[in-house]
Amino acid sequence: MVYYLLVFLSTIIYYTYAYKTDTVSTRYSNQRSIWYVQHRKLIAYTQNLFTLTTAIIFFYILANYYKSLLNFSLFNWSLLLVFPIVAVLYYGVVLSPNFKLNLRNQGWLKPFFIGFVWSGAVTIYPVLYHQLETGITYNITWLTGWFFLKNWMFITVLCIMFDIKDYAADHNHQLKTFVVRVGLRKTIFSIIMPLTFLGLASFLVFAFSSHLPTLRVLMNTIPFILLLLVAYSMHQRRPIIYYLAIIDGLMIAKAICGILGVVLVE
Repeated sequence: MVYYLLVFLSTIIYYTYAYKTDTVSTRYSNQRSIWYVQHRKLIAYTQNLFTLTTAIIFFYILANYYKSLLNFSLFNWSLLLVFPIVAVLYYGVVLSPNFKLNLRNQGWLKPFFIGFVWSGAVTIYPVLYHQLETGITYNITWLTGWFFLKNWMFITVLCIMFDIKDYAADHNHQLKTFVVRVGLRKTIFSIIMPLTFLGLASFLVFAFSSHLPTLRVLMNTIPFILLLLVAYSMHQRRPIIYYLAIIDGLMIAKAICGILGVVLVE
């Protein structure tokens, strides 16, 4: 429960950071940004509250499991650190007065960075936290890598879809996302759909190598089918609520299918 609360709060803090300095003039057509501007005081209060709570949870974990942390292998420490490092670099780190390393400005790589961090939080970190709690070492194998790749590709595709809604703003700011570089149609058929099939293939390799029950495999295939259907629907311009509800809704659908596949299938 502590881990889930930590991930929940950290996600809110991290994604809110991108909007807390917005002004209406910079993204006047974005309803989400306008909401953040109008509720700036509330956002500042909740950010401080969530940051304090996250810090308390973090120090609680350190206090209770520092001995297990000290026993982590170099490989485990690498896994533990790589994802937050990429997350920090995504918003940018000033390395010198004339140079700032900002992964977010790498338009066509941006979705892969987001998917990488997200996949680490839901695929690798639960395993590491289980090791902290139990002291039992779990060997991360190539099968875990396939499972990681499946989650990585799924979230990367969702991020590319979100870039479609930001096409006009990204074009004006010369941020070379996939849709700005190659256009909408090629983004859907040459990038989104192949990555979706790569994610599905990765899951099938993991599923059949792990001898998962057929019904569980079918349940976890549903989100990829929905992903393809939503991708095809992106031909038409949609209001921002569509992107927020439908695309983010795919993450919820993926979670529901995964939970049901475990709970309902022995």
